[in-house]
Amino acid sequence: MATGKINVSVENIFPLIKKFLYSDHEIFLRELISNATDATLKLKHLTDIGETDVKYGNPVIEVKVDKEGKKLHVIDQGVGMTKEEVEKYINEVAFSGAEEFLEKYKDSAKDSGIIGHFGLGFYSAFMVANKVEIITKSYKDEPAAHWVCEGTTEFTLGDADKKERGTEIILHINEEDEEFLEENRIQELLVKYNKFMPIPIKFGTKEETLPLPEDAPEDAEAETKTVDNIINNPEPAWTKQPTDLEDKDYKSFYRELYPMQFEEPLFHIHLNVDYPFNLTGILYFPKMTQDMNIQKDKIQLYQNQVYVTDNVEGIVPEFLTMLRGVIDSPDIPLNVSRSYLQADGAVKKISSYITRKVADKLKSLFNNNREDFEQKWNDIKIVIEYGMLSEDKFFEKAQKFALYPTVENEYYTFDELQEKIKDNQTDKDGNLVVLYASNQDEQHSYIEAAKAKGYKVLLLDSPIISHLLQKMESEKEKITFVRVDSDQVDNLIKKDEEKISKLSEEEKEKLKGDFEKVIPKEKYTVQLEAMDSDAAPLLITQPEFMRRMKEMQQTGGGGMFGMGNMPEMYNLVVNTNHPLISDILNTKTEKKQERLIKHSLDLARLSQNLLKGEELTNFVKRSFDMVK
Repeated sequence: MATGKINVSVENIFPLIKKFLYSDHEIFLRELISNATDATLKLKHLTDIGETDVKYGNPVIEVKVDKEGKKLHVIDQGVGMTKEEVEKYINEVAFSGAEEFLEKYKDSAKDSGIIGHFGLGFYSAFMVANKVEIITKSYKDEPAAHWVCEGTTEFTLGDADKKERGTEIILHINEEDEEFLEENRIQELLVKYNKFMPIPIKFGTKEETLPLPEDAPEDAEAETKTVDNIINNPEPAWTKQPTDLEDKDYKSFYRELYPMQFEEPLFHIHLNVDYPFNLTGILYFPKMTQDMNIQKDKIQLYQNQVYVTDNVEGIVPEFLTMLRGVIDSPDIPLNVSRSYLQADGAVKKISSYITRKVADKLKSLFNNNREDFEQKWNDIKIVIEYGMLSEDKFFEKAQKFALYPTVENEYYTFDELQEKIKDNQTDKDGNLVVLYASNQDEQHSYIEAAKAKGYKVLLLDSPIISHLLQKMESEKEKITFVRVDSDQVDNLIKKDEEKISKLSEEEKEKLKGDFEKVIPKEKYTVQLEAMDSDAAPLLITQPEFMRRMKEMQQTGGGGMFGMGNMPEMYNLVVNTNHPLISDILNTKTEKKQERLIKHSLDLARLSQNLLKGEELTNFVKRSFDMVK
C-alpha cells in the first residue's frame, strides 16, 4: 500500500476547487463523463491504429446512484490506468492525460474526438464529494489500482481486484449536496450536458414494449422487456454530412433539441468547416416575434458533443443569437468565459464564418425560390434587419436578398425599389424619397392619400427600423426615408400642382390666430395649407427628425444622440379649402368656434390613436350629446 502527497503548485487546492474552479457545482458530472468518454475514445483510437489487440466492443458509460450509501458511481469501459498512470495523471493536479495523449498521437488522433485538455476536470468531483475513490484497470496486462482521497492533499494508492478493463469513480456525496443522490436530478443533468455525447450513457433501466407480430389476434397483449436506459444520442445530426441527411432528418433533430416547440423551423443552415478552425453545427430559423430579447439563448454550444452553454454571445454574432440550433467546436474550451471569448482570435474567425455562411444560405434561398422566401419574410426579417444594422459585411451581402414590402404586399429588393419609384418620388434636390408606414391601420388615411397620388408606400414595422433607416441613408447616396405621416411628405415630393387657397391672406391670418388661441402651443404648431376640398379638414403630422430620434431612443439608441427625453411635438395642418374650416372661420360666437376647433382636433387625434384616457371619455360623451 503506497501513501503520498498530491503534487500541487498551490497550498489548499481543494478549497479553491470547491469555490472557484467552476461557477456551478452541477458541472462536476459533465466533467466526469467527459473524462470517461475520453478514456473510451482513446481505446477506440488505439484499436483503430493497431496499437493494441484488445477488443473495443460496444462500450457504454454507466452512471449509478446509491442513495442509501450516499454514493454516486461513474463507470467506463475505456483504457483504464495503471498505478503509475494514476500517480502521473491524478496526483499531479493540472497535468492532462488527454493532452499528452493527443501530443503523442497528434498525427493520427486529430479526429478521434478526445475532449479533455485541462487536467482539473476530475477534481471538480470534490465540489460535491468529501471522499472520492478511483478503481481502475488498464487495457494493458497490469494489476488494477485503487486510489482514495478525502479532499486533502493526502491520498492512498493500492491494488484492487477489478477484473474488467476501465475505470469506476465513486463519489461520497457531501451532506449539503445530497440533491445529487436524487435520480431525477441526475437524469436532468445527464440530459442537459450529455444528451449528445459520442459514447452511449446508461442510467438505470426501463420497460420497452415489444411490437406484436402481424398475425397476432386482436386481443393479444404486447409483451414488455427490461432494457438499458440510454439517455443520449451518440450520433446527432450535426455530426453527419449534409449529403446523408434529408429535410425530415433536420426537422426531427429540431424536435429533439426543442421537444416543447410545436412550430416547425422555417429553414436550416448546416455548418461544416475544418479550416482554419473546426466547427460543425446546425442553425434553424424559427418564426420570430417582434421582441428580440425573449428569442435569445436558444443556440446550444458544444465541445466535441459535450454541452458547454446556451449563452453563445461572442461566438455567434449578436444578431444571430435569436436563431436556434447547435454549434460544436473543439477549438472552444469547456470552461468558456466572456473575457476569453472577447480576446480569442479563433472565436472571432468563427463568428465571421457563421455570418458569411448565413448570408450565403439566405441568398441561395432567395435565388432558388423567391416566392417562398417572400412568404417567410415577415417571420425572419427581424434577424436580417438586425444583422444589417450591426454587421457591415452582412449589410453588404444582404443587399442581394433583403426585401422591402409595400402596404399592397409587393416585395422589392432595394435596387428594384429604386427602379420602381425613380420617376415620381424625388425631391427638388433630386434625392429619391422612399415613403413608408410603420402601422398600416393607424396611418391608413395617410397611406390612402399617398396611394391616390401614385406613390409606393413601404410597410416597415420592425422595432429597430428607425436605426436601420438611419444606416441606409448614410450608406446610400441621394436616398431619404420619410414616414407617410411625416411633415416632410409634401415638402419633399411635389408631383401635383400647388393648390390655390380659397381664403385671402387676411382670412388666413385670422384663421391661424383663431386656432392658436385654442390649440396648446407647447404640443402643436399650426400650419395652413391649401389641399383638395374633399381631403381631411385637419391633419396631424410629426416632424420626421424628432419622431425618428424618439423611436430610436425607445429602442435603445437615443442615448447615443444625446437627445434625452424628447417632447411630443406635432404639426396641425389646417386645410384652408375644406368647408368645415370655412365654417370655423365664419362662426359668429367665440364659444361655438372654440367648440368646433376642439372637436375637430379631437377627431384628428382620434384618427391617429392620440386620444386616450380622460380626453377620450370626454370626447365620446360630448359626441353623444351632439347626436342628441
